[in-house]
Amino acid sequence: MSAATLVLATVREDVADYVGAVFTVYLICIFAYVVLSILFAVGVRPSYSRWTSAIFDFLRQVVEPYLNLFRRFLPNLGPFDLSPMVATFVLIIVWQIVVGLIAG
Repeated sequence: MSAATLVLATVREDVADYVGAVFTVYLICIFAYVVLSILFAVGVRPSYSRWTSAIFDFLRQVVEPYLNLFRRFLPNLGPFDLSPMVATFVLIIVWQIVVGLIAG
């Protein structure tokens, strides 16, 4: 193995680790959005809390466009929203494929 091949392998692994970290952060955002929306629906959030509103608005802006892709195809089950679960499964599958292709 030459030095150039070894450096290229290290760079590819680093890029794969970075892409995996981005997927991990997005999965955490989806989970936090689901938990906060359940808590807010139950009424746990105080109405005067500006920072919880700011966090929830940020998560909504980040996560909703991705979840809306799946809401078009999933049936409406009343108060139950299955789109975060399906979106998480799809994201994990795409994560494994993309990181596997990058890492080689």
